[in-house]
Amino acid sequence: MFAYIVRRAAYAIPILIGVNLLTFYLFFVVNSPDDMARLHLGVKRVTPEAIEKWKAERGYNKPLMYNEAAAGIDRLTETIFFEKSLKLFAFDFGHSDDGRDISHDIGQRMIPSLAIAIPSLLVGLLINISFAMLLAFFRGTYVDVSGVILSVVLMSVSAMFYIIGGQFLLGKLLRLMPISGYDGGLDAIKFLVLPVIIGVISGIGSSTRLYRSFFLEEAGKDFIRTARAKGLKESRVLFRHLLANAMIPIITGVVVILPLLFMGSLLLESFFAIPGLGSYTIDAINRQDFAIVRAMVFLGSVLYIIGLILVDVAYTVVDPRVRLS
Repeated sequence: MFAYIVRRAAYAIPILIGVNLLTFYLFFVVNSPDDMARLHLGVKRVTPEAIEKWKAERGYNKPLMYNEAAAGIDRLTETIFFEKSLKLFAFDFGHSDDGRDISHDIGQRMIPSLAIAIPSLLVGLLINISFAMLLAFFRGTYVDVSGVILSVVLMSVSAMFYIIGGQFLLGKLLRLMPISGYDGGLDAIKFLVLPVIIGVISGIGSSTRLYRSFFLEEAGKDFIRTARAKGLKESRVLFRHLLANAMIPIITGVVVILPLLFMGSLLLESFFAIPGLGSYTIDAINRQDFAIVRAMVFLGSVLYIIGLILVDVAYTVVDPRVRLS
């Protein structure tokens, strides 16, 4: 097991290097250091001298990836890529273009993001799996047909509708909870309830249909028919055999959600004015703050790779037939 994890971690290194290179290339294809300086300085203060000063203060006055004016190894080290991007592999995120410590900002903003993402994930999984098993149990009946239609309807509605509709109904009309904002401690709960509810409801349609297909696929296999032929209770067949075997593809789907636990929800945090990592990333993109963008992309890649490794390990727990070597 340990050797497998080490090997998978080693495979992740070239992937992270590729992601780092691609992010760097795409950002500076769209934005040059001069464009970044003009954006941060503002129209009234843009002069050639001010641009050069801004770039020198933040280390953007050097070549991007290859310094022809330098000698030896300095041709690679005296570059923006080496000084700004390679430090990420030591989790040194540096400072944003306005001078803020990115690691400190991530630590502060990670808590609100987790406060939304973890309840949304856990409650969503419980509801979606339960609803999908109900539809699979009543396969072919009006309950199944009605549930599938409802799932399709929920899938067809934009997430923006749920956000705006939830804010209008629960916040504006009924005044049950605040529409936006955030506070520390236990006072944060009243600001998180509505985003969590919307996050769960917006994912019911697609997840239920997906999980239902997993359950129906397993329900048609020989071991389920054998279990029923032995006279086992239907509840035992569903939970001991059907659910256990369907958990492998479900876990695989959950890995896509894992990075969001830390990266935050871009739409929810932006619309509800919650100071999480999602809104942090959106604000950095709007400001063209390359330091924050590269840090968040790199962090998201690391979390996704960790999630893939955890899924492979979880397979051995869910299904004893799977062995890692």
